[in-house]
Amino acid sequence: MATVSLTGASREDAATVFGVLRTAFPGDRPHDDVPHEQPGDQFPVWTAEFEPTRERVPTDPRPLAGSVSATLQGGYLAVDQLFEVLSATFAVDHWGAASGDQEKEVDLRLTTRR
Repeated sequence: MATVSLTGASREDAATVFGVLRTAFPGDRPHDDVPHEQPGDQFPVWTAEFEPTRERVPTDPRPLAGSVSATLQGGYLAVDQLFEVLSATFAVDHWGAASGDQEKEVDLRLTTRR
């Protein structure tokens, strides 16, 4: 299981990113689930969990209205599989990573692939 947290994204861009991941992997939410905004002045953080599997559905590039900051956190294999799908679908800038004994965290910026 791996957690994906999105920040700096519109509700629509968050839905696009999560939709791509739901196409490729089982997640903790139904396929038709869309992110909901909470009232207030704080910036939203969109979060979902995915269970990467060996069989992945190929994805085509998808447009985003803006850039999306994404944090992937979980086991090494799970994070690597999520990264593979995201980098096949979006342009990805790798901002940083932290590794532990059994988990790693990767920070990315996603934009529309040109």
